[in-house]
Amino acid sequence: MMNSLHQEFESSSNKEIMNTNLMSITNTSSSSSTTSSTSMMTISSSSTTSSTTSPPSTSTTPSRYENQKRRDWNTFGQYLRNHRPPLSLSRCSGAHVLEFLRYLDQFGKTKVHTQICPFYGHPNPPAPCPCPLRQAWGSLDALIGRLRAAFEENGGKPEANPFGARAVRLYLREVRDSQAKARGISYEKKKRKRPPQPPLPPPESNATTTDHP
Repeated sequence: MMNSLHQEFESSSNKEIMNTNLMSITNTSSSSSTTSSTSMMTISSSSTTSSTTSPPSTSTTPSRYENQKRRDWNTFGQYLRNHRPPLSLSRCSGAHVLEFLRYLDQFGKTKVHTQICPFYGHPNPPAPCPCPLRQAWGSLDALIGRLRAAFEENGGKPEANPFGARAVRLYLREVRDSQAKARGISYEKKKRKRPPQPPLPPPESNATTTDHP
């Protein structure tokens, strides 16, 4: 009888140990799957957060032309305020624009030879001379183009634009011609040569032949 009890106890103990091991394995696998699922959810939420919190950059910087146009417009506005008597933009005319261009000549860096200079008409003078420095025609022409655009962008009417006045156009033409002669250079635009056109193919004949019986 004692042997049978001992055998039953051992068998029951073995069953409990097996059940315990099975429960431990089940809990471990369940824990591992839960941890793996949690990690997957964390990674998914992280990727979603990173995609929603990093919008594409849409900032644009002004071009070099726009920056220069703004500086030119501010310079002209300062000139009007320092004018004696002060001038408002609405009262500005082509004559005031010419005054502004002549005022800028004192800051020029282009040597313009006078007619009495021995280097008059010489494109590459071999020695220095006392001729004055002026604003180059190309710089003045580009300046007027930017100011003409800025005037209309700031509310000015095209028909009242002082930078497009006839007197300003004539002045720029005179500066171009005089500087071209004094510096011995040409401002004429070179005409582009058109490439030779390939010969046209002969026209196809539309005549049809008919068979006679």
